[in-house]
Amino acid sequence: MSDPLGIKPSIRTVNDFPIPGIEFRDITSLIETPTAFVKTCKELTRITSDFKADIIVSIESRGFIFAGSVAANLCLPFVLARKPGKLPNETYKKDFNLEYGSTSVEIQKNTLIKTSDNIVIIDDLVATGGTAIACADILVEKFRVPKNKIMILAIIDLVNLEGSKRIQDSGLKISTLVSY
Repeated sequence: MSDPLGIKPSIRTVNDFPIPGIEFRDITSLIETPTAFVKTCKELTRITSDFKADIIVSIESRGFIFAGSVAANLCLPFVLARKPGKLPNETYKKDFNLEYGSTSVEIQKNTLIKTSDNIVIIDDLVATGGTAIACADILVEKFRVPKNKIMILAIIDLVNLEGSKRIQDSGLKISTLVSY
C-alpha cells in the first residue's frame, strides 16, 4: 500500500491489541525514529499550510504529538478534542462507534472557533472514521463551520476499514500519509 515518504518501516504492527483480531499500527516507533518523525511532521505541516488552516484541532491522544508540532511550525491555535471528563470547562460532546467499541469526544464550548475558520483535524490514523467524523460534527453542529472548511489529516489510513471513504462520503476532505 501507499508510502510516498518512506515512513512505513518506522511504524510497528502489534497483533491482537487492544483486543484479539485487531492489527494495531503503533506510531510510537515512528516518533522514536527522529528522521521519520521529522519527515512526517514536515509533510503534515505542508498539507496544513496548503489548506490555509486557521486552527488545528487534534484528537486525544496520539494526534496531539503531531498536531503540536504542526501548530508550532505554523504559529496556529491548537484546540484539544478529548475523551469525556478530561477538559476543565463546559464542553460539546459527540458519541460515536469505533472498530472495537464506542466512546465520545468533547471540545470546550469556550474555544475561539469562527465559522470562517479553515480547520485541520489531526489524528494518528483513520480506521472506521468515527472519531474524525464525530470531531468534525461538533465543529459543524455547534460552531457552525461549513464542512468544506474542514480537513481530516492523519498519518495512517486503514483502507480495509473504509474510514476514509466514510469521511469523504460525509462531505469532508481527507488526507493521509500512509495506507495499509
